[in-house]
Amino acid sequence: MFCAVLAAGSVQGDVRITVNGDGSKVITNSGGRASKKGSDLTWLAARHDRRSHYDEIIERHAERYRIDATLVRAVIQVESDFNPAVVSSKGARGLMQLMPATASRFGVREVHDPEQNIHGGVQFLAHLMRLFNGDLTRVLAGYNAGENAVIRHGGVPPYAETTEYVRRAMTVYYGRPWGGGAIWLPGRKDGPKLGGGFDGGVAQPAALLFPGATYLGTH
Repeated sequence: MFCAVLAAGSVQGDVRITVNGDGSKVITNSGGRASKKGSDLTWLAARHDRRSHYDEIIERHAERYRIDATLVRAVIQVESDFNPAVVSSKGARGLMQLMPATASRFGVREVHDPEQNIHGGVQFLAHLMRLFNGDLTRVLAGYNAGENAVIRHGGVPPYAETTEYVRRAMTVYYGRPWGGGAIWLPGRKDGPKLGGGFDGGVAQPAALLFPGATYLGTH
């Protein structure tokens, strides 16, 4: 079986042609998933600033730690779809999908309790905001992959899960489909290949090569 990438950076992901043993060809889009929830950008954009019966908790902790409540709602949307009982395959739990180490780090004892879970998640976001000077793409990447991965790669880590997570969370936060996926750009030898955020002082040639793509910067 042979698989070739024909296009990258589109809103829907990579278009691939797979040639089967009998010579037949199958065209697939690696960026699209069957379920609308969590994958369809238009559906996600409509979840912008979604209201729920957790609003009082969200707004109280967001105000305390000076975090935009809309950002907290965006994280909850992409993490759990506002379901406090969710447990991921990696062990993340609750509304803001806290890993056990993160929950312990921020004093969360009952991780499925909305009050404690949101409190811990907002503290983590506040920590990331300070660490990355408010660079939202790096903050979200750090929430998904851990701050050490962002520091190590000098920006958004080149992990498919993390770049997709950033795209989904930014879509919910801004209320419109965000970007066309991450673009890997050449960098110095053995250096980071992908940076987070936008640098107004740097040209954005990727947009010319990949229409609809989002330039995440270099480092």
